[in-house]
Amino acid sequence: MTRFRISDAAALLGVSDDTVRRWVDAGTLDAAPDEAGRATVDGAALAAVAVERAHAPADPTTRGTSARNRLPGLVTRVVTDTVMAQVEMQCGPFRVVSLMSSEAVRELGLEVGSLAVAVVKATTVVVETSGGSR
Repeated sequence: MTRFRISDAAALLGVSDDTVRRWVDAGTLDAAPDEAGRATVDGAALAAVAVERAHAPADPTTRGTSARNRLPGLVTRVVTDTVMAQVEMQCGPFRVVSLMSSEAVRELGLEVGSLAVAVVKATTVVVETSGGSR
């Protein structure tokens, strides 16, 4: 089972280390020591908190934006059949869904709570900004 150090869990959720520690103290997340005695949290539980805390992104028309191609996140759901699979990820406030072969899921070791990066390749990239002449 995948486990994350407190600082890594905080970075994935976009909160401070102290916030994650408070969640552990409040029982929102369970912590267990790793081999070095550092506190870690379960990846599946972290994925559930990520989904629960996800917020809609801010309106992009209020400031300049440009989407990035690499979105690190946590696997929140994996549905497989004999040939194909659907993998859902929570990448910050964004839910990303990927369709891939079941073989790829097995080879990548994808399971709920796994850390993964959604890499998006598109032939069209839209860049928006509130300024400009048009």
